[in-house]
Amino acid sequence: MSLKRNIAANYASQLYTTLIGIVLVPVYLDTMGSEAYGLVGFFAMLQAWFNLLDLGLTPTIARESARFRGGAISALDYRRAYRSLSLIFISIALLGGSVLFGLAGTVADHWLKLGHLPTSEVIIALQIMAASVALRWMGGLYRGVVSGSERLVWLSGFNAVIATLRFVAVMGSMWIWGFTLKVFFWHQLAVAGLEVLVLLWMCHALLPGRREIPQAVGWSLKPIKGMLRFSLSIALTSSVWVLVTQSDKLLLSGILSLSEFGYFSSAVLVAGGITLLTSPISGSIMPRMVKLYAEQRNAEVQRIYCSATQLVAITAGSAASTMAWCAQPLMFAWTGNAEVADRTAVILSLYATGNGLLAISAFPFYLQYSRGRLRHHLIGNCAMGLLLVPTVLLAASHYGAVGAGSVWVAINALYLVTWVAYTHSQLQPGLHVKWLRDNVLVVVLPAQVLGLLSLMIADSGDRLVALVHTLSFALACLALSIASSSDARQIIRKFWEDRAVGRT
Repeated sequence: MSLKRNIAANYASQLYTTLIGIVLVPVYLDTMGSEAYGLVGFFAMLQAWFNLLDLGLTPTIARESARFRGGAISALDYRRAYRSLSLIFISIALLGGSVLFGLAGTVADHWLKLGHLPTSEVIIALQIMAASVALRWMGGLYRGVVSGSERLVWLSGFNAVIATLRFVAVMGSMWIWGFTLKVFFWHQLAVAGLEVLVLLWMCHALLPGRREIPQAVGWSLKPIKGMLRFSLSIALTSSVWVLVTQSDKLLLSGILSLSEFGYFSSAVLVAGGITLLTSPISGSIMPRMVKLYAEQRNAEVQRIYCSATQLVAITAGSAASTMAWCAQPLMFAWTGNAEVADRTAVILSLYATGNGLLAISAFPFYLQYSRGRLRHHLIGNCAMGLLLVPTVLLAASHYGAVGAGSVWVAINALYLVTWVAYTHSQLQPGLHVKWLRDNVLVVVLPAQVLGLLSLMIADSGDRLVALVHTLSFALACLALSIASSSDARQIIRKFWEDRAVGRT
């Protein structure tokens, strides 16, 4: 399967999923109200926190799937690993979902700051959330098999269909049965159930059949004992990752009113598009890097690593620059509400900058993942979490969302400058300076110069002008980044050379 095709399919799906979710937020705000949308934002955060229970199992099954395809393990060992992980996934889904269901009343009464929403309605919504989160998390096992098998074109199309059902079709359900929290979350639960059933079917279609397995698979947890070190490293890293990326949102959900949290969630959702832009690349390169490393083709691993860095610098870098420098006109063009734009512009700018830094800082993890050794990533994320959580708590308590966003930028910048450099020096001596200079700085710096120049353009207060301003800046950033990327220039040059040859 072509890596370029996988990345292209992932990007198309992720772009569609991200855009459709973002575009419809103003509709949700208008039809449901900011307070109800705050609960939708809480739902998204709850799904992220539920990933603490993953225990590194999803990346583990994805890696084992890639290793099976690379010939590193047998069909029998692979099926045994899958069955063992299935037992753990099912158990955690039942336990975690039950705990969340039981805590619904406590969260509604003592954590969320409700305004006009009835407490009883919020409790029911939280209970439905618990079931939805457990189902969607269960799908992680099946997604791991599909992605590790590099069936990413199919997965991308399926993700687009599910996104349409979640974000668009829900408007039809609410139009029929009412624009209420109950209808919204019951619809999400139905989509989650459909999603996990289809993923289960595809997963079993990809697993090796009985004819390929010489003996009974059996029911035991013993097959995953050899993976525990890798899984636990992923688990601790994932736990720290959730703390790093979600602690501010959790704290602010209890500090801000639910209505204010709704506005905050809308800005963070837009900034989160940067992170979502990088996931198709990581989802495509990680199984390929694992396979190449298993085949001892280390030069190709490093080539993919550097090329993917440039691709992230172009896409995520352009998006982060646009959101950071054009935050106010972007939010105004999106919502049509000048007050919302003014209240969320600084938050968007800060979180976009922090997420852009995070997208680049994540790359050493991919290199370690391919080797199955996550020691440096684990230590770095633990240190980052220990520094971030108390700092965010202090800043959010005194300065709210702006304080949390400022800390987010500072910590991610510090991590890139210090720990990423150290990790590269341990894994690939001599790589870091060249990697940072040729694949990151050369690509993203021209857009920052453009951003400084854009400050001289005064806001007109017209929504259409704000939209044109934002789109023009985004396209200019993208063009500059592509022109500054050696890989992008080579691809464009080859494209035109092939076309010239085809004409002769």
